[in-house]
Amino acid sequence: MASYLFQTQQPGALLVEGWHKPGDLTVASGAWIDTAGNAMLEKGTYHLNPHPQYVWVCVDSGVMVLHWQDRVIELGEHDTCILPAGDTPCYLTVSEKAVMMWISFQGPLAAMVVRKLGALLHIPLRQVALPSQNYLAKQIVQVVVRHSGTENATYQLQHLMYGLLASQWGHPVAMDGMLSHEIAKVVDALRACQYKDNLSLSDMAAISRMPLETFRKRFVSEVGMPPLSYVLHCKMERAKELLRDQDLSVRETGIEVGMKDPYHFSKQFKNIVGISPSAFMKQASLADKGKAKKRKKS
Repeated sequence: MASYLFQTQQPGALLVEGWHKPGDLTVASGAWIDTAGNAMLEKGTYHLNPHPQYVWVCVDSGVMVLHWQDRVIELGEHDTCILPAGDTPCYLTVSEKAVMMWISFQGPLAAMVVRKLGALLHIPLRQVALPSQNYLAKQIVQVVVRHSGTENATYQLQHLMYGLLASQWGHPVAMDGMLSHEIAKVVDALRACQYKDNLSLSDMAAISRMPLETFRKRFVSEVGMPPLSYVLHCKMERAKELLRDQDLSVRETGIEVGMKDPYHFSKQFKNIVGISPSAFMKQASLADKGKAKKRKKS
């Protein structure tokens, strides 16, 4: 069977992939996982097929570079990006060895899923996957490959997809499926203030009613990353929403996520998102204008 993502018979690539036949209720939901797979890539260049769907790509180990039009995006371990749907020529280069996985989304609401995953619809951006997302993505790939071409796992895949989305937005999704009550209280407190409050490690430990070091270890064990790193990730996802959907300035957005110094906010945003807040706003504006033109033509 020809690969959905890769051009066929590429040397140095070990590919495993499958496709999902959605059930009636899954189709009625408006968005579902269509294909998924993983690849072990040796040193070389790997051209990608034109794809009619949005594709979520995650690097599991190693480093690879995405070349998409004039954009060159280096993706390291646990970095992700979403490839826009379309026939824009793109390819990957690997200097040593890399392992990656991908998931494509289909349905009339697939674009909404992609936006909720923090992406722009017309250009790829580097993002960092939360450990829980990496864990869920591996499960998705395994399930799709195991049940390729059938409806046998359609509800399980919907559950996993919603877990991927929930994790992106700071909902209490644990590495093993459920957070403990103590850690969930902290995650809920962060979401309640929409990441505007700058809670210290001590503040979060106090909310959990655990000693500081016990809280830190439990948080890492359940969520998969240190508390302050998790908070920063959630702040940047909230910032992308504000810049894209609420038309706030860079300064106003920084204040809303607890970063009053615009320089510090811009630096942190670029470190995580890969482009500056102003560049992100510009690209989001271009995407909105493109959608408006399509609506007008139709």
